[in-house]
Amino acid sequence: MIETQVHSRNIVTWAKDKPEVFVLSGDLTGSTEIAAFKSELPEQFYSLGMAEQNMLSWAGGMAREGLVPYLHTFAVFLVRRPYDQLAMSICYPNLPVKLVGFLPGIMTPGGVSHQAIEDISLMRGLPNMTVLEVGDAADIESVLDVAHAVNGPVYIRMLRGAIPRLFDEPMQLDRIRHVSEGEDITIFSSGICTEEVIRARRVLEEYGVSITHRHVTTHKPFKDPAIADSIRAAKKAVFTVENHTIIGGLGSEVAETMAEIGAGVPLMRIGIDDTFAHGASARYLMDEHGLTARRIVEKVADYLGIHVQIPDEIDDIDVTVDVGEEQLEAL
Repeated sequence: MIETQVHSRNIVTWAKDKPEVFVLSGDLTGSTEIAAFKSELPEQFYSLGMAEQNMLSWAGGMAREGLVPYLHTFAVFLVRRPYDQLAMSICYPNLPVKLVGFLPGIMTPGGVSHQAIEDISLMRGLPNMTVLEVGDAADIESVLDVAHAVNGPVYIRMLRGAIPRLFDEPMQLDRIRHVSEGEDITIFSSGICTEEVIRARRVLEEYGVSITHRHVTTHKPFKDPAIADSIRAAKKAVFTVENHTIIGGLGSEVAETMAEIGAGVPLMRIGIDDTFAHGASARYLMDEHGLTARRIVEKVADYLGIHVQIPDEIDDIDVTVDVGEEQLEAL
């Protein structure tokens, strides 16, 4: 199922009974799905223009007065451009400022200046920062509750436009979603990559590959005990698939956990391979960097040394998640 404008609808409904919540726009109101919020809750909305450093400092001041600002702009303009203000005005005093970053990774044709491929790495490095990422409509509908419950700064990798609905249950802080159970390999995925992994998994399973698949929505903290259990479930390898550089993001999070528990299987990281991307459609860039279902199947099959005939209709495979009772108990 595909839905549109999920964040636009959700944030208006969610904030109506929360007078402490203010939405700040960095001159991208329509592009970050908050035009409806501006129209329906104008007294809780400020447009601060194309001046992100000022917006973060402004938000820090608001938070000191007991308000909870939700900053909306593209991910690069919340991370790369105002990093010092973020560290000193928000993270150091541990203020409840929530940063909603759109177009993470290679989801924009805007090229290097607009592609936040290192944002998780930078945000994970900041003390007091919580880092979240949504991958479907259910995540979007519940991420504001998760962020609001954190007494400190939160960074959200947000999706806009047409969004799949993969899950029924809401996301929870520092809890991975259990998508499938298996024994051969474990795959951790996040954001837009989870949909692709679901398709890839269904092809690989037809060739006898047994896969544990986990969807990650909390990059920091990354302490869910089920993470270590899922790593230990893999007999042959652990894979990570992320819309981010393989340095400092999901691949690094899993590698750190594997080192801490002494995991005895290899880790294969699939993501942006320590390079800048370029201007092109998101679909083109996902294929170029190995993030489509077809490319994931190829990489896993190559590692396992098996031949897989990839169907032409792989992009049309249903991605609805069938969550059994055992998995629901683990959520």
